[in-house]
Amino acid sequence: MKEPLKIPFYAKTALIFISLFAFVYTLSIAQNIIVPIVYATLLAILVNPLVNFLCRKGINRFVSIMLTVLMALCLVLTLFYAVYTQASHFSDSFSQMNEKFIESSNEFMNWISKKTNIHTSILKTWVNEMQKTVLNNLALKENFTRFSNVMVTVFLIPVYMVMVLYYKPLLLDFIRKVFRLKDHNAVEEVLSNAKKIIQNYLVGLFIEMLIVAMLNSIGLYIIGMEYILLLALLGAFLNLIPYLGSIIATAIFMLVALLTKTPIYMLYVFILYTVINFIDNNFLIPKVVAARVKINALFSIMVVIIGGAIWGIAGMFIAIPITAIVKVIFDHIDSLKPFGYLLGENVPESQKNPLNFIKKIFKRPKPTAL
Repeated sequence: MKEPLKIPFYAKTALIFISLFAFVYTLSIAQNIIVPIVYATLLAILVNPLVNFLCRKGINRFVSIMLTVLMALCLVLTLFYAVYTQASHFSDSFSQMNEKFIESSNEFMNWISKKTNIHTSILKTWVNEMQKTVLNNLALKENFTRFSNVMVTVFLIPVYMVMVLYYKPLLLDFIRKVFRLKDHNAVEEVLSNAKKIIQNYLVGLFIEMLIVAMLNSIGLYIIGMEYILLLALLGAFLNLIPYLGSIIATAIFMLVALLTKTPIYMLYVFILYTVINFIDNNFLIPKVVAARVKINALFSIMVVIIGGAIWGIAGMFIAIPITAIVKVIFDHIDSLKPFGYLLGENVPESQKNPLNFIKKIFKRPKPTAL
């Protein structure tokens, strides 16, 4: 009887890294194909209860699917129209903001020149080189290509949603047939848990976005900012990017405050978004969002950055739900359970309270009996 082939550890490691590189590279080059399907699948899972509700009311399944997708499109188009009207007013003042930006940048360079003894002409040369680099990165051809890809994705998502919802029974039967009969219970449990996690997580995100938008609107109105609706919705939308979105939103709105108001408004905006982020991170996310997805903060940040590196901004939005599905799969496979535990947030008790760890170190040993 032949002995099983034993692969050395270094060969296994090399195979793992090669496979991982091939997988990530495939995801990157197939972005325009995979991203719409992933978004459509997640949104289809979200609206599936509404489709089932309409079917129970006696409406044809295909008609129920079309009505659900049309309602979702109407909601998205309404938000888009509200943002577009505000953005059109915002664009009318671009010339004034450009002049103010040039004036502020000159004052800032003069201040740096006095503090660092670097001549202003050198600073202006650096700024001009940076502007050229940015303009080259924002070339018309590249922007047109990116815009075309976005439009194709936006058009394909509703089509894929209809197809995924309509062929859901076929897709579920296919998944069952892939696995052996004795594994069907585990497969059903994985599918059920993944569906619940995605639905609860997306609903939680939507509720969080509404609350953050309301807080943004109230805060911006109190401090007297302009373009309240645009900034409030944009801030709530960016906040969907875990951890990084709030930082990006705060930086953008401080710049808008500088260009549309006086420099003191930058401080007002910073204080406002610091308070809102405190409320969001300590009350909204733990109660509304984090309770749905049990992924620790370390890997949450890592997967968001990895998703952004592979698929750009689109990848940053869907990194957390995909990781949540992966964790559910890990938790139901014995050989992969340690990785599911690693992604979770079950911190050991000694680490939850550092005093316990310190007490354990300095605890005196009990005297042994002679």
